[in-house]
Amino acid sequence: MNDDDAFDQAGLRDAEWPFFWITQTAHRYTQVMEARLKTIGVDPTYWRVMMALGEGKGLSVSEISAQCILKPNTATKIVHRMLAEGLVETGDRAGDARVTEVMLTGKGDALAAKARVVADEVYVQAFAGLSQDERLVLDMLLERVFNRLG
Repeated sequence: MNDDDAFDQAGLRDAEWPFFWITQTAHRYTQVMEARLKTIGVDPTYWRVMMALGEGKGLSVSEISAQCILKPNTATKIVHRMLAEGLVETGDRAGDARVTEVMLTGKGDALAAKARVVADEVYVQAFAGLSQDERLVLDMLLERVFNRLG
């Protein structure tokens, strides 16, 4: 029996079950971000799309859907709302005119910068007291779990 077998059969309580803490943490993060983003008039889903489109990056609606963990029809609706508000624009992808890319406008970039300040404050609060090595280990472990689920 290896260590993985022992873990699998350990009969862990909720507080010892890693997925309990993963889901609890994700939910708490979402709640905190939603409340803080609301103070600057940003919808949490807009935040996710703006971060995906950051740094001048253009993505298709399908790519936004995948990266932001949104259903394709939801991603389409969000992009249309953001278009109507002047936060994004669309155009043909260089090298493949069959693909329509979504990009932030100047207005979208400005709003994303405000939202980034809020997100950075939440990050500092959440990871206060953890060393850079501890954060890197957490990232590495979560990535390994993520990849095993794929």
